[in-house]
Amino acid sequence: MPELADKQPSNEQGAFTAGCLLLLVLVADAAAGLLVVIVLAARRLGRTDTGSGRTATSVPPTDWAPVLGFGALALALGVTAVALLRIGHRGIGAVQLTLCVFLAVHALGYWP
Repeated sequence: MPELADKQPSNEQGAFTAGCLLLLVLVADAAAGLLVVIVLAARRLGRTDTGSGRTATSVPPTDWAPVLGFGALALALGVTAVALLRIGHRGIGAVQLTLCVFLAVHALGYWP
């Protein structure tokens, strides 16, 4: 059994690896969230420019972009959370799962 003891990393090295993994995942999620916000802002700007020719009685079409954008982001976070939980990073997976639930509720708030 001395071979197994040599192959297992120390607690400090495991904590450093988990911290780096958490930082990497959170930066990637922040970049994906920023992309969704930019796309939604661009769509909103496009809708305000074309809305000047409408009459008062016309109903604007349903905009599914927020639902799809935040829903896709929540799905990506959920898949990442499940993968992290399966490989044994429970703390990082729990953070990801919490963010996934928050974004799913936020996406449902935009449901028409």
